[in-house]
Amino acid sequence: MTDFSDRQGPALSRRGLIGAGLGAAVLTAAGAGSTAQARVPSGGNGAGSAGRRAVAFLAAAMDAYPEQGPVRLAQSYTDQAGLFSTAFTYDNGLAILALLAAGTPDAHARAVALGDALLYAQAHDPAHDDGRLRQAYNVGPYTFYDGTPQPDGFVRADGTANVGTQFGFTGTAVGDMAWAGIALATLAGRTGKRRFRDGAVRIGEWIERNGRTDDEPLGGYKFGVDGSGAKLPFTSTEHNTDLVGLFGRLARLTGDRVWRERRAHARAFVERMWEADGGFFYTGTNDGVTINRSPIPEDTQTWTYLALDARSRARSLDWAARHLAVTDHAGRPNSTVPAGQSYEGVTFSSASLLADEDRPIADGQPKPDRNGVWFEGTAHLALCLRDRHGRGDAARARRLLDSIERAQDRLGDGQTVGGRALPARAGVVSATSPIDTGFGFGYYPYRHLGATAWYVMAAERFNPLSA
Repeated sequence: MTDFSDRQGPALSRRGLIGAGLGAAVLTAAGAGSTAQARVPSGGNGAGSAGRRAVAFLAAAMDAYPEQGPVRLAQSYTDQAGLFSTAFTYDNGLAILALLAAGTPDAHARAVALGDALLYAQAHDPAHDDGRLRQAYNVGPYTFYDGTPQPDGFVRADGTANVGTQFGFTGTAVGDMAWAGIALATLAGRTGKRRFRDGAVRIGEWIERNGRTDDEPLGGYKFGVDGSGAKLPFTSTEHNTDLVGLFGRLARLTGDRVWRERRAHARAFVERMWEADGGFFYTGTNDGVTINRSPIPEDTQTWTYLALDARSRARSLDWAARHLAVTDHAGRPNSTVPAGQSYEGVTFSSASLLADEDRPIADGQPKPDRNGVWFEGTAHLALCLRDRHGRGDAARARRLLDSIERAQDRLGDGQTVGGRALPARAGVVSATSPIDTGFGFGYYPYRHLGATAWYVMAAERFNPLSA
């Protein structure tokens, strides 16, 4: 949740869009119906036509720059978001997992291709040979806001991976690495290919070397490094939850007991963030000593459920469903939802509900809607409720999935990837309206690889954090 960028144009923190210079008129603009450019896969086991269209969006995001060759990652946001061809490592890890969840031969082949692209980035970093992946990469040419051309695809002319230097996305976060490692480890299990296992192990070893903390009271694994290689002091509940999933998978893949110890170390930090009286998890610590008690984010409530397999902590789902619930419609201040439409779900954090609706999220940005629905988190919660099977969980999960599916049908029409039209009604926007996360960045109504991938996993009942 920390922004690595030395920003000149729009800035993105881990998963959070701040589309500088993009006003409300852009957010509400809609184009004509689009025509599919990628073959629509035949679908997975349970998602139906909405799931097939979501997978078609993942495919289109992969295929946006065919002239750049076969080694490619998928563009994270539609062009209208202002991030050009940026492909976030986190989003691409999710795309691999969603494609595997979809279960078709075409989706499987695409997951393998994305996994090989992550391995390429790992092996062809322009400055390091230590197993790291960067926050994001460029996957197609564009001209930056200052007029500087970025002429390359994912593979630069010299063979190196095209790191996202224009936006300053050059750091390496433990959470991003963990999701890439989970994706590679899952590919290793599905394909039996040693290369994916080795890539996941290299990621785990990098995290152990660069993130582990043994000399602070709260322990755990630190946030990562910035673009200059300086270690960041924060320790995130979300990141350590990711590591519970990654290290558990590595323990099973390799049979090496060291990964069980590392998993226990990450889990111990997560457990220290549990607030028993309130039934939720705090976000982490800045100094390794003091717990940050506000804001309280959604993902630390849902991802912990998926990773820990601890029914005693399942109350965190009820906390998220109760305290972060929102309904967005055109009558809300600063909403960009068209008249006559309404969406329910959850927002990003407790701070999102308290955002100042009279002030822009950031300089040059729209004002926030306190009731904007964050669809990535809404999909997290739906997946968890489908797994828990408590009283009322199935009905609530179905309402959340219905809301996401209506959004895929109706929001984000006319948006493009690499200048190409998207398949009709394909791809889930990251938010119904501008959301202030409370962590220094926002989410906006642009179709998003990560939100769409989480929807596919929720629809298919696929838990990516289970060991």
